[in-house]
Amino acid sequence: MASLKDLRNRIASVKATQKITKAMQMVAAAKLRRAQEAAEAARPYAERMEAVLANLATAFEGRDDAPRLLAGTGGNRVHLLLVATAERGLCGGFNTSIARLARERARALIAEGKTVKIVCVGKKGFDVLKRDLGQHIVKTFELRSVRQIGFGNAEEIGAYIRDQFADGGFDVCTLFYAQFKSVISQIPTAQQLIPATFEASEADKVAYEYEPEEGEILADLLPRNISVQIFRALLENVAGEMGAKMTAMDNATRNAGEMIDKLTITYNRQRQAQITKELIEIISGAEAL
Repeated sequence: MASLKDLRNRIASVKATQKITKAMQMVAAAKLRRAQEAAEAARPYAERMEAVLANLATAFEGRDDAPRLLAGTGGNRVHLLLVATAERGLCGGFNTSIARLARERARALIAEGKTVKIVCVGKKGFDVLKRDLGQHIVKTFELRSVRQIGFGNAEEIGAYIRDQFADGGFDVCTLFYAQFKSVISQIPTAQQLIPATFEASEADKVAYEYEPEEGEILADLLPRNISVQIFRALLENVAGEMGAKMTAMDNATRNAGEMIDKLTITYNRQRQAQITKELIEIISGAEAL
């Protein structure tokens, strides 16, 4: 059984940990608001970009002169998985859920005889995937030194993806990230970037006259759309990370409080037993005299 000194030291240690988790929860809550606003502000632009491209893509259905980013290479042998996670941990299962979705897709493709290449954006995704898929990781982008995610970060990643595709490095590129819904809900999502796929609504099927021609517009918008979708994913990840961290630190603070209560009860009982034992020894000694 632990001594009273050991119990006091442990209670003090848990209290110090509780202060840290409470502070981290408050910091995450403060950052969450800005991150959520940035993610929500990026959604309309990304969605309208997809809507315009969906309408333009209808003009190239069944044609042989469709842009390569839209039509693809015609093959389905080499798959590039772009896995975007956070740079830091202490956010519950946020990073693990994204990596798990990417791992399941990679294993399914490998089982089908496909070649899989993985690009990790964020240190935590690399740490999780390197254990059993390390030989498939070809590139890692770290955002640790970036205080605030900007479009330049997404453009750097997008340029690498476009260059690899132009050099024949892969046939299909899929982006993995977590879509932010609420503080307690972040949905792991897989989105195909190359060849571009769009879900055309009835509004997107309306015929428009474009100037310049559809091909010229697509040649400019399709490469930009890759960076836009990556940028949106990075912002969604930041908001999801802060929400998950806020929830995880709140749970940790509560658990620390419960542990402090249990240790305090144990300490009081042991102290009471020790005092009772000392009183019994004193009384027994007095009666013996």
